[in-house]
Amino acid sequence: MAKDVPDLIAEKREGTGKGAARAARRASKVPGIVYGGDADPLPIAIPFNDLLKRLKAGRFMSTLFNLKVEGQDDVRVICRSVQRDVVKDLPTHVDFLRLKRTSKINLFIPVEFLNEKDAPGIRKGGVLTVVRPEVELVVTAGDIPEQIDVDLTGLEVGDTVTISDVTLPEGARPTIDRDFVIANITAPSGLRSQGDDEEGEGGETEEAAPEAEETAEEA
Repeated sequence: MAKDVPDLIAEKREGTGKGAARAARRASKVPGIVYGGDADPLPIAIPFNDLLKRLKAGRFMSTLFNLKVEGQDDVRVICRSVQRDVVKDLPTHVDFLRLKRTSKINLFIPVEFLNEKDAPGIRKGGVLTVVRPEVELVVTAGDIPEQIDVDLTGLEVGDTVTISDVTLPEGARPTIDRDFVIANITAPSGLRSQGDDEEGEGGETEEAAPEAEETAEEA
């Protein structure tokens, strides 16, 4: 199922240039521009507080938005630049790229772990350690997966899940070429500590044996 694309509300900005941009900022809005997609550039303005909230939420530059501007057709866009004040580090201008449904884009897709109850390692007390809760994929704008499913069925303590173990949605591929780790099942800290103690005791016994042999030969 395609991932729901969040709406981004903006208004058409009258005029361009520094004067129009300053007027937008005085009105507590951030000026921006929408370009690409075989259409003329569209000057826009976004409410400052709305944009700042989205920026603080993270992944703004890799999130696909459904841009809604009164009097314009809705269009899917992705942010390509955020200019900030050099002192206050607050947004002063944003650039968006229009996308077609067939456009390829990089997006972070959340990972969903399934069937934990069917993982013997977890039933024995093992702990699922998530290395990557999201994976960056190259996906088609018109077919964005809602999530990546990782099936934990049959996994034991010490087993690792890498990207090559996961069936990705059709047309999607990871942005990283190597076979990276997504998660693993580790032993509980109590069991790891007990194992370390047992190894230490075994080592002391092995070291004591030669000394006993030497004593018997001297006698």
